[in-house]
Amino acid sequence: MKKTAILFPGQGSQYVGMGQSFVDESEDGQQLFAMAEETSGIPLQKLCFDGPLVDLTRVLHLQPALTTVNLACYQHLRQVLPDFEPAFVAGHSLGEYSALQAAGVLSHKDTMRLVTKRGELMEREGAAHPGGMRAVLGLTIAELDEIIDRYAGNGVAVVANHNSEKQVVISGDNQGLDEVSSLCSEQGGKVIPLKVSVANHSPLVAGAVDDFADYMAGITFQQPQVPLLFNATATGENDPAEIRTIMARQIASRVRWFEIVQQMVDGGVEVFVELGPKTVLTGLMKKILPRKTAIQCLQADTPELIAKVAQEISG
Repeated sequence: MKKTAILFPGQGSQYVGMGQSFVDESEDGQQLFAMAEETSGIPLQKLCFDGPLVDLTRVLHLQPALTTVNLACYQHLRQVLPDFEPAFVAGHSLGEYSALQAAGVLSHKDTMRLVTKRGELMEREGAAHPGGMRAVLGLTIAELDEIIDRYAGNGVAVVANHNSEKQVVISGDNQGLDEVSSLCSEQGGKVIPLKVSVANHSPLVAGAVDDFADYMAGITFQQPQVPLLFNATATGENDPAEIRTIMARQIASRVRWFEIVQQMVDGGVEVFVELGPKTVLTGLMKKILPRKTAIQCLQADTPELIAKVAQEISG
């Protein structure tokens, strides 16, 4: 089999209808959704399959909903390719919980417990400390760090996601975002507001960190069975206690996605597979990888697409 990295998307990839094909075609898919609904206490099938999108996108609902679809995708891939072991796994922001399950750190049920609690806490922090996120195109991470370092206003703005060489997401309150966006535009950056109501990966949600750490103390973590690179560090970690600490601070920490992908490329990955709704991460890969690379970038979120991915992985 080809040396393959499995990537899981996070918030922003959702759409109405996601995951329905797994329930329609597979008893295992039905059981996974039923477990997720029971664990979260949320009607996930109705939200995922019928919407409305405004309810699906609510942080409280979206985190368990999107995670369930990601897990259904990986479960189906393993059924199609029972001998497959990824060279690496990683997930973008919320997607990191799907990666923890895929790496054997968490059970399906504990994964759902964590993303449900995470959604509750982040919705709470978003209501208490309103803010948002904006993508900045055309500036490097060094340029963004320099802009934010010299920002002297009273608002809050930090780098939330380092997605590619010249795609960086900033997060904060409206004043901070407006003023830092102006500085970015003056330096030639293009700023695009994102459709999120919470300032993820910023000090505005840091109030969730300790509460989430307390909740995680009751969840069983195992050592990863495959290499897993973490958002907050862009490195691996095998100690379950340290993984808990990393995942607690991930809520308010920078997502080092560009560094993660570079490490996987340096590790000899031949195929990147985005397992989950839409192609957000696949689009980023096209900006990260050299134009004439032989590395394949695939995406799958239905049994039909996963069958095609399995063929490619098998060579």
